[in-house]
Formats: sequence, structure tokens, C-alpha cells
Amino acid sequence: MLARLLFRAARRAVLGSVETELCDLKSIKENCHNFCTATSKAVTFKELKNLLNSKNIMLIDVRETWEILEYGKIPGSVNIPLNEVSEALQMNPRDFKEKYHEVKPSKSDSLVFSCLAGKRSKKALDTAISLGFHRAQHYAGGWKEWETYEFSENKKGN
Repeated sequence: MLARLLFRAARRAVLGSVETELCDLKSIKENCHNFCTATSKAVTFKELKNLLNSKNIMLIDVRETWEILEYGKIPGSVNIPLNEVSEALQMNPRDFKEKYHEVKPSKSDSLVFSCLAGKRSKKALDTAISLGFHRAQHYAGGWKEWETYEFSENKKGN
């Protein structure tokens, strides 16, 4: 009788740990699937130009103000430094308008974040998505790429 009780207890322990392992594997598989099938949130130079021409996005430059004054900015962009993005996206609309001179985007609006070379804009994108702005994207090429393409396009036009 004791042997049978010990066998059952051992069997439950083994089956329980196998069940736990299977659940862990299922979780890993789901996370991998979500990662592999996620849509790209980065836009190219050409895509950004088309979006800006459509006037259906808000382009937010997350560089520091001095960087914009010193190097320039993408026309139509709004400067909200990276360290202000979370707070700005949670402001009431009146305060946002007063501080940034633009209408505050809603969570259903299309946003594109840019910076110098894509690192800060990706952080801003992650922040926006975590706050429910699921139509947000970022321009990974940043000001460096924009300036290069714009200079070469303008040069061709002359």
C-alpha cells in the first residue's frame, strides 16, 4: 500500500512538472510568433515624405531644442524632446496646445517620431505604444538621412 501511495505521489510530481514545462514552451512559442509577425514600425525616407504630403500624421522630433536650432529640422515637425514625450502624450489638450502650439494627438492618430539617427525616436515609439498610441511609427534614418536625401534631391533639381 505504501509503495502504491509513493508511486502516485511521484507520478503527480512528474506529471505536474511536465505540464509546467509544456505551458512554458507554449508561452515561448506565442512570444516568438508575436515577435516574428509584428508589423514594422519604422518608415523610410520615401514613406515619410508621402505621409507628410498627405498631412495625415504628426511628426514629432524628439531631439533637444538646441540640436534643432543648430542643425535644422524636418519641415512640419513638432519638437518634443525625448524626456518630455511620456508627459506630453498624457497632457490635457489645452496644456499640450499651449506648450507645443499644436493640437494634441489622440490615441487613434498617426504619429511618426524622428531624431538624429533613430535611437531616440525608437525609445519615443516604445513609450507611445505603451501609452496606447498603436498607430505610432518612427523614422529610423532620422535627421542625418533626411538631410542627405533632401540635399541630393535639391541638387538634382538645380
